[in-house]
Amino acid sequence: MGAVLPLLALRAFVETGRHGSLKAAAEVMGVSPGAISQQLKLLTERTGVSLFIRNRNGVALSPAGAQVYPALLRAFDTIQDSMALLEAINGRQTLTISTVPSFAASWLVPRLGRFTGQHPDIEIRVEASSALVDLRRDRIDVAVRHGLGQYPGLVSRHLASPVFLPVACPGLLAEGPRIRSPKDCLKYPLLQDSDRSDWRLWFKALGMADDPRIERGPAFDDDVLLIRAAEAGQGIAMVRDVYVQAEVASGRLAVALDQPWPTAFAYYAVTLPGADEKPAISAFLAWLQREAQAEEALR
Repeated sequence: MGAVLPLLALRAFVETGRHGSLKAAAEVMGVSPGAISQQLKLLTERTGVSLFIRNRNGVALSPAGAQVYPALLRAFDTIQDSMALLEAINGRQTLTISTVPSFAASWLVPRLGRFTGQHPDIEIRVEASSALVDLRRDRIDVAVRHGLGQYPGLVSRHLASPVFLPVACPGLLAEGPRIRSPKDCLKYPLLQDSDRSDWRLWFKALGMADDPRIERGPAFDDDVLLIRAAEAGQGIAMVRDVYVQAEVASGRLAVALDQPWPTAFAYYAVTLPGADEKPAISAFLAWLQREAQAEEALR
């Protein structure tokens, strides 16, 4: 009998390689980033091979890791396909929803009970990750993303337009150049989300997205870390208003620019063309839009 395969460590390797981030891999697997790091360490110790190289955006496959990654990716995708087949044989309807962790935690998950109450025959699986997914390859039924609604080859449905605020430490703003327009924010360090998209999309929605300074600055995997960096005076952060209510109210943070929010920068439900012909997906999309419209009506 052969040696026992370290399947958990191998999957940690595959998911880290797929998403380029230990945190994103941890979210997919439902464990902590520390657990992913430990599994990768065990795999490195067992094989004697370094699998990843750290870079400014996370991690990248080493030459050795790149050699074995495609075969291992296919193997785990085959396992996933087989699991889907078993579930289909059992007659269960399972929808896989991909969204960013902040939206999943603050909006989607607290409301899911209402959907399952209305559709007890449909099982929902939420994959919370900031990494972009390939809906066909990753077997995602619905992706909820915030952006400008421009997803070539996919169908997007507007859900809601949450307000994001540029916030910073009051002391930093008092000592630095005055901010009168969005462009003035570029005179300060910009604190970035993990995929460096929020500032870029905000400027693009306001008609200016060709300045290389827009994507500069340190990036953070978690909104809490982003807020703490802003409190420490490290730069201006772009975060949802509901996440910084306490900090702004207490004076720990101040709104750098009172700019009307561009409504095109919104949350969208994204699917493959024709996906809504499936009753379960159609029911979920209709429910998502009703929930979003109800929240908008309360504002």
